[in-house]
Amino acid sequence: MANTLEQFKSITTIVADTGDIEAIKRYQPQDATTNPSLILKAAQIPEYSHLIDNAIAWATSQSDDIAQQIEDAGDKLAVNIGLEILKIVPGRISTEVDARLSFDKAGSIEKAHKLIKLYEEAGIDKSRILIKLASTWEGICAAKELEQEGINCNLTLLFCFAQARACAEAGVYLISPFVGRILDWYKKDTGLDYSASDDPGVVSVTSIYNYYKRHGFNTVVMGASFRNTGEIIELAGCDRLTIGPALLEEMANSDTPVIQKLKPATEVVAPDVPMTEAEFRWEFNQDPMAVEKLAEGIRNFAIDQGKLELMLKNQLQG
Repeated sequence: MANTLEQFKSITTIVADTGDIEAIKRYQPQDATTNPSLILKAAQIPEYSHLIDNAIAWATSQSDDIAQQIEDAGDKLAVNIGLEILKIVPGRISTEVDARLSFDKAGSIEKAHKLIKLYEEAGIDKSRILIKLASTWEGICAAKELEQEGINCNLTLLFCFAQARACAEAGVYLISPFVGRILDWYKKDTGLDYSASDDPGVVSVTSIYNYYKRHGFNTVVMGASFRNTGEIIELAGCDRLTIGPALLEEMANSDTPVIQKLKPATEVVAPDVPMTEAEFRWEFNQDPMAVEKLAEGIRNFAIDQGKLELMLKNQLQG
C-alpha cells in the first residue's frame, strides 16, 4: 500500500512550507511557500551563501545608500531562494511582502511589483509566482488590485471567517488559513487538549472550505501551520495544504489510511453581498483569537525580517 503522503497527494495538492531546497527535492511537492522566518532560516544554510553574495552584489550596484542596499538585498535574496526552488517544483513559489507593510496598501502593491520585476528579470513569468500578503484589510485591498493586474496573491496569517470571506470577495487567488496557530491559542485559552476532528484550526478551515464551495468562489483554500499529522489527515480533500519537512517525513514513513473528508458542494448558491470595511473590521474584532494571532504573526515576521537585515547589513559593511 502507498504511504500516507502518497495517498494524500492523490486527493490534495501538497505544497512544501520551507526554504530548504534539499527537503523540497526529497518530497516533490507541487508548489512551495516561503516567509521571512523561513528565508532567515534558509539564509543560514552554508550551501546558500552564493545566493546571499549575489543579492549583496546586486544591491550595491543599485544604490550607494546603506538603508536602500539592505532593503534591496533582502528582496533579491528572497527572489534568489525562490528561483532555486522553482528549478525543482513544477508549480509556483509564494514570496512574501515585508510584514512591516501589512497596514500599507500602496506600499504592499509597490513591493509586490518590485518582487515580480526581479523574478521577470530572471526569466520567470508572474504566472509562477504568488505574492504573499497578510490578511489585514489593507493587505486584502492590495491583493484585489494586484489580482486585477494579473498578479496572483496568497493571503497569509488568516485566522477567522471574516478574513476568508473578504479574501474571496476580493477575488484573491489563494488563502492560507493557519491551522496550528489557531490550536495553540485555544489550548492556551482553555487548557484543553483537542482531538484531530475537533481541533479548532481544522474546524475553521473546514468551515471556510465549505463556504467557498457552496457559494462558488474560486479562491483556493490552502491550510497551513500544522502541529501534527492528525490535523492534516482531517483536512484530506482540501484544495492544497502547505506542510513543513518534519511532518512530510512523518507522513512518508506512515501507512495510515487517508480518507477524503472535504468534498466540493453538490449545489452552488449565490454569495452574500460583499462585506464593507466597517463590517470586516467589526467581525474581525469580535474574534479575540484572530486579533491576537494576526498581530503576533505580523510582529514575529517583522522581527525575523529585522534579523535578516542585520545579517545583510553586517555583510554589506564587512
